[in-house]
Amino acid sequence: MGEGSVNILCLKWGKAYSAEYVNRLHRGVEANLARPFRFVCLTDDASGLEGGIDAQPIPPAPDGWRPNARYRRWPGIYLKLMLFKPGLAGLEGPTLFLDIDQIITGDLDRFFDYEPGRFCIIHNWIEWHKCLFRRRPDIGNSSCFRFEAGGPYAYVYEKWMSELDRAQDQRFFRTEQEYMTYAVGLDRISWWPENYVRSFKRSCARAWPLNHFLAPRFDPDTSILCFHGHPSPEEAIAGYRGRHLNTWTKPCPWVEELWTR
Repeated sequence: MGEGSVNILCLKWGKAYSAEYVNRLHRGVEANLARPFRFVCLTDDASGLEGGIDAQPIPPAPDGWRPNARYRRWPGIYLKLMLFKPGLAGLEGPTLFLDIDQIITGDLDRFFDYEPGRFCIIHNWIEWHKCLFRRRPDIGNSSCFRFEAGGPYAYVYEKWMSELDRAQDQRFFRTEQEYMTYAVGLDRISWWPENYVRSFKRSCARAWPLNHFLAPRFDPDTSILCFHGHPSPEEAIAGYRGRHLNTWTKPCPWVEELWTR
């Protein structure tokens, strides 16, 4: 990796997301990152990926990995713990991981300027009413995190390898991001500033009952718009009707403008 260069890393497997998700993410990075960068996609199918994307194979499941009630196959969400393995895809240096169902909406350089050398991750969002009588739990949201690849965080991978059964036991850790937060260690974690990455459903969608009358809004100081769970970008564009009235959103054409520009 050249001097001053950084890595952007993402994952794509199975049929849930097309190559166009990765391509759009890559275009967003190109338009919003001034630094030289290597864009790596670990994937089981590189067809359809545009030039400039370095497609690398997904590593096999580690010895001792086993499916559980929630995660039945490899690759799966636990693959994110494999990203800390030294030598993976030849990655070294500052590395920003991004889920592919996100939209780049602004400056990405600040993700590398912010507290360099620290492990930085989203402070996981929860519904506002769950914070009325308690603080937000100290759990990261692994849709967007930055780490130093090539060795400094090898201990996260090694810890996962040493306690695979416990890591996958939902009596202890309900999600891979809960385990990741524990394995990295809170003393080594910095949360991204709130305006760096915003959740569509937690920050943009209106609270009930206004969500039935007013479309979601967008803060232009946002750099990454995160779609975790429902609605997806396509669902947000068309308008979303979830199982509960407080999850409905009006059609959102500005999402399409950001996603396709």
